[in-house]
Amino acid sequence: MTESTGAHSAAPRPGDHRPGTNTNKGVRAIGIVLIVLGAFFLVAGVAAYVTVSSTLSAEKITVSDDADFLAGDDVDGPFSAFAQADIIAEHAEGIADGKTYAELDQDDERRTTVMDASFLRASLFTSVVAFGVAAFVAAMGAVLILLGWALNRLSRPTVVV
Repeated sequence: MTESTGAHSAAPRPGDHRPGTNTNKGVRAIGIVLIVLGAFFLVAGVAAYVTVSSTLSAEKITVSDDADFLAGDDVDGPFSAFAQADIIAEHAEGIADGKTYAELDQDDERRTTVMDASFLRASLFTSVVAFGVAAFVAAMGAVLILLGWALNRLSRPTVVV
């Protein structure tokens, strides 16, 4: 645009701040909401992880000494829970000569033991999944906090010279 002096005026750019404008308030509000949600998710994820860990720990389960990994470790985390579930499957397979619960005859006396092993494995795998979900929620909380922080930084008024 040409003024009477012949000079060209610069068109406002996105993010430019002119006195009296409120162009960045929405971005700042979204940033604050993301930080609050992120903090909530981070705390919830960590709390869930700690709860699952302490609940497993209270059961006083130890990974069997003949496990392929983490033998003798207390079952209080995702890896030790997985290791114990894995060795339970191996033991149940040995007891049932490689058969599953469903493959054993209904009057087979080993059926109850194999069924219990199956339930224990399912419970341990559920805790492994719970650890994963809790870690994911905590990580997403951290990402939301960082995203909110970045939006707040970008929403700061810039001085146009």
